[in-house]
Amino acid sequence: MSSDYEFSDDDNEFFDDEDMFDATQDDGSSDEMDMDADGDDFKITPKNKRKSYEIEYHSLSQSEVEKQMREEVNYICNILGVEPSTASLLLRSMSWNRERLIEKYMDNPSTVLTAAGITLPEPPSSPLQNPIRTHAASGSSSSSTVRRTTRSASKLLGLGSSSKSSPTTRTSPIVQHTTPKYTKFTTKPDEPFVCPICFDDAPNLVTLSLDCGQTFCINCWNMYIVSKIRDEGEIAIRCMAEGCQLIAPDPFIHDVLFPTPPADASAMSVNPQDNAQAWSRFQELLARHFVGSKKDLKYCPYPGCTNTVSCPAGASKFSLTTVVPTVFCGARGIPGQENSDSSLGLGGREHKFCFGCAVEDDHRPVVCSVAKMWLRKCRDDSETANWIKSNTKECSNCQSTIEKNGGCNHMTCKKCKHEFCWVCMGPWSEHGTAWYTCNRYDEKAGVEARDAQSRSRASLERYLHYYNRWANHEQSAKLSRDLYAKTEKKMEDMQITSSLTWIEVQFMKKAVEEVEKCRMTLKWTYAMAYYLARGNEKDLFEDNQRDLEKAVEDLSELLESPIEAEVIPSLRQKVTDKAVYVQKRNEIVLEDTANGFLEGRWRWNVTVEGFDEPDKSELVL
Repeated sequence: MSSDYEFSDDDNEFFDDEDMFDATQDDGSSDEMDMDADGDDFKITPKNKRKSYEIEYHSLSQSEVEKQMREEVNYICNILGVEPSTASLLLRSMSWNRERLIEKYMDNPSTVLTAAGITLPEPPSSPLQNPIRTHAASGSSSSSTVRRTTRSASKLLGLGSSSKSSPTTRTSPIVQHTTPKYTKFTTKPDEPFVCPICFDDAPNLVTLSLDCGQTFCINCWNMYIVSKIRDEGEIAIRCMAEGCQLIAPDPFIHDVLFPTPPADASAMSVNPQDNAQAWSRFQELLARHFVGSKKDLKYCPYPGCTNTVSCPAGASKFSLTTVVPTVFCGARGIPGQENSDSSLGLGGREHKFCFGCAVEDDHRPVVCSVAKMWLRKCRDDSETANWIKSNTKECSNCQSTIEKNGGCNHMTCKKCKHEFCWVCMGPWSEHGTAWYTCNRYDEKAGVEARDAQSRSRASLERYLHYYNRWANHEQSAKLSRDLYAKTEKKMEDMQITSSLTWIEVQFMKKAVEEVEKCRMTLKWTYAMAYYLARGNEKDLFEDNQRDLEKAVEDLSELLESPIEAEVIPSLRQKVTDKAVYVQKRNEIVLEDTANGFLEGRWRWNVTVEGFDEPDKSELVL
């Protein structure tokens, strides 16, 4: 457990702003090298060793995710002997679980292909006449039946030379999609083709169809595909014909959006820019589907960001009980809004989020299950908690919440019909004739009722204590835009009124960033403290919390102080020193809490998923 007195405000240490965030590293070379007992062998301790509250992860761009998708597709192509477009559709139908796909495909390929929307379902076979049961006829009939079945299957599956093999030999069907061709289609030589959707019968009409043979004009195909991608976010685009379950493969979609030869495009009433945007969106949807199917991958939740994070260490439920998998996708800011925010602030903020849960925030030091439980409680309780505290009381019999709607103190619970006094909470039957003055304060039943009322109010006040402090730091984080703008203005004033350069006034920006980071830590320490069971561990945790909060408030006060030319050198030193101290206190809180999870030190006053059940004496009802 880290000591609460490891750092003090009275430390006479001074730091330059250039070294402010390097202060956590040891500057002694003796700590970097540990000599072995033999004197010859030694080991070097790496400087950038990962801290206990950090987790290993990798950031991936959309192109890197698409590369992984192509590798999965090529693997299936080599194993099953199918085309890339077919392999892609098969993998999507199985949520990119290639082991499950291979197992089911080897067991019944026709069923898998049909379910994936690649081939049409086989028509039900008509009952055959019973063959004459002679030895020769039986053999001939069997051979004929095998040949007919193989020939029929090859029409859909393209079996090639598999009919020459033994009937008992299993072969992997090779599926080939019909390549869309830009040809004129007519039902009769003297009758033009009429599109069944738009009823266009132009002589130069370009038509397309999937393997089902149901043909439509390219304009209808184009509008249908663009609408499915742009408006519905679909990646499985089925045939336009009613009841047809075939899914358009990627090459078909590409050729519809980018028709060739160019002469055919002149007959289309489409916008090439819309088609290009639809294809880009389609690729993004495919990448999102792939990422959503992998437990060790997660898409960045920030608006407009297409980066992905790979974090195998945070993919299991067990790991989420010992670490908070906070990751950074590698991007900064919001695309298209680079110039809308201050150069210091939100426009360049890194995309940091939790890999293990849907909380789109860095909720260290509290683990995901406790963070979700706290947010759920806040959504349910925080809006009405203050009003309930001020305007209601609980029935002393059934603990239902009651609001007084009249001047009389004689209350009747609508739920259990218990009659009691609003003033002393005692049974009304014991009040005798003193119905409206209530002078029976020492009555035993009234004392018990008031004790129950006090316990209920104490529970509510305890929740409000932690919630108000949690909400205060959350509100401070929301006001970070104003804080960044004020700091930028002060940095400009410091340049004008002193000889400092823009690089030399960056200590203000670093201090603001540290304040914002520590406020996020403090915010979630109150959520954790609410659920921690009473004991020495909680006392030490709250001591560290108190020290960090005091340091953050002191640094915030320095940042808010007015800038005067004669105090700029001393202010610079004070802000730099205090920022280093705040950073140290924040690391102490995060590291001590993370070590506590690894050591199984923390105990809870409620049931938390993944942890041992609390003792009855520690439960908070």
